[in-house]
Amino acid sequence: MDDVALAAGGGAGVTAEVAVLGAGMHPWGKWGRSFVEYGVVAARAALADAGLQWRDIGSVIGAGTVRGGYPGYIAGATFARALGWQGSRVASVYAACASGAQAVDAARAQILSGQADAVLVVGADAAPKGFFRPAGGDRPDDPDWLRFRVLGATNPVYFGLYARRRMAVYGDTTDDFAQVKVKNAAMGALNPRARYRSPVTAEEVAASAVVADPLRLLDICATSDGGAAVVLASMEFARRHGHPEPVRIRAVSTVTPRFPNTVLDLPDIATDSAVAVDPPGGTFRMSIAGAAYEEAGIGPEDLSLAEVYDLSTALEVQWYEDLGLCGAGEGVRLLRDGATALGGRVPVNVSGGLASFGEAVPAQAIAQVCELTWQLRGEAGGRQVAGARVGISANQGLFGHGSAVIAVR
Repeated sequence: MDDVALAAGGGAGVTAEVAVLGAGMHPWGKWGRSFVEYGVVAARAALADAGLQWRDIGSVIGAGTVRGGYPGYIAGATFARALGWQGSRVASVYAACASGAQAVDAARAQILSGQADAVLVVGADAAPKGFFRPAGGDRPDDPDWLRFRVLGATNPVYFGLYARRRMAVYGDTTDDFAQVKVKNAAMGALNPRARYRSPVTAEEVAASAVVADPLRLLDICATSDGGAAVVLASMEFARRHGHPEPVRIRAVSTVTPRFPNTVLDLPDIATDSAVAVDPPGGTFRMSIAGAAYEEAGIGPEDLSLAEVYDLSTALEVQWYEDLGLCGAGEGVRLLRDGATALGGRVPVNVSGGLASFGEAVPAQAIAQVCELTWQLRGEAGGRQVAGARVGISANQGLFGHGSAVIAVR
């Protein structure tokens, strides 16, 4: 797509792009093996897809997993060693669910600065069964540890509160949420890399066990093992190696939330003298998407598809609004109209999403970029979005980590 057309969505925009030469994944599941094995399989698949040898890679960025112990903390070096030392740079990134996207951003920075021509980005996880909890023992200075331990608000509880709020404010129903699962399961059934590959009915969602009212078991994603990798390169390197028109990453957003500057209005109590201001408009997730749109010079109207973090069915509906696909409270209408289904105006989670994969934390944001790559190349088979030219991935992780990646063809 030419730059003029992409810029039609507005925003300052930049033209600094990197090429996606290869994408690879280890299928999701519960395999009972080391995360390193999953990452190596994904890395080799990405290299083969790019038509490159391991020795062609100048840098490895590993998306970390704290559950992997020391090897997980030094994921870049761990994967480089497993593939065979060959002198490449290494770096490791940990940012909860946004780890993969921050690894992509680090790789992009190395390429654009001239430190490396081709960078391998890898993330993999061997996730425990059950609710995630902060690793490393008690951490009273960690707001997520406090949420889990003091409030008892494990992730499903958090998702349930979000769902209940949507029901109260916008009139969403549990039947609406179930339709997200039905949609995503239908796509996962077409994806050979997904863990769950069977269609699901709304009746099956309604019959599944209540986990955090109003959400049921099939409303919430599982935890999984899996791995994903991409090979990124400069545009010059891409052309030299037989990729004249590759998929390109045009923007990466890794913003954090904003807190308003407020003044307490209490009698006889000294308060901060700073002038109070209105809270920032919109949600944190709107900021995540907005920063990516501004950098890419596009708007939501330019999107062909989106891959979002559907930790629960209700959260996917929230993403429709936060990505600007519709106004506040209109997400369910978009869903009911089929706009986010395959063949709709902006298909969302045609990979099957977390509903079909489960969550392998450091791999997930990279897996989203893999799906965008295959869609923009026209290589997604039965779940292909016709004429896909622009895609966005988005997620939100613990401790204020958020990310979005915009890819174009």
